[in-house]
Amino acid sequence: MTILTKAVPVENNSAKPAVTALAVPAVDVSKAEFMFSSDILMVSEPGSVRAESIRTLRTYIMAQHVQDGRKGLAICGASAGVGTTFTSVNLAVGLAGIGVRTLLVDANLRTPGVENFIRPPRKVNGLRQCLGPEALTMDECIQFDVMPDLSIMYSGGQATDAQELVASERFRDLMDRCLRDFDLTIVDTPPTNVCADARRISTVVGYSLIVARRHQSFVSDLTTLAAQLSEDRAKVVGTVMNEA
Repeated sequence: MTILTKAVPVENNSAKPAVTALAVPAVDVSKAEFMFSSDILMVSEPGSVRAESIRTLRTYIMAQHVQDGRKGLAICGASAGVGTTFTSVNLAVGLAGIGVRTLLVDANLRTPGVENFIRPPRKVNGLRQCLGPEALTMDECIQFDVMPDLSIMYSGGQATDAQELVASERFRDLMDRCLRDFDLTIVDTPPTNVCADARRISTVVGYSLIVARRHQSFVSDLTTLAAQLSEDRAKVVGTVMNEA
């Protein structure tokens, strides 16, 4: 998959993200316990045009989001298959590569996907175990330093009561702590045409990035999603288009 970033603020479509070539040191994953997919562009093909598009998006998020003190970002899509997880993982790895202490949370408790990009060496606890009856602590559910400055909270598996879990006060408390403890928390979410989870997550996190896919996403769906998120008091900071 190639990615074409369209990081344009919804409220000001004339704004252009600054493009700066930021050098990212090569990540040595040869001795890592975690297995990195070739779809993680900053690792598999750091000099490619596709990786440069991730840098463009990263630069925009740094300039328009992180440097303003904002510490959370939910990655949302109107439908399945548009590349929210691809964007979440690549953006998280890119930010960690420049020293931003990043936490990636797989909050898609319907069809989790982060582990398809960065696979842990064994079954690990995650968001479901933190929010569910196990009531594990945040520290018990985060895989710290998967690579320098990148930690991951996996989904912990599918949950039949996903909506109830992300609607709970425990989820809000968890996100509040994540936002305090990390420079940026990136939250991957399920598609909004399947469930309302992403809207709830965005409300808690406060900020959202909408992901679309060329020749698949409809403008009307994106407009509706942006309006819904705004109604839920989540600020949409931009949009990204993935090219098939």
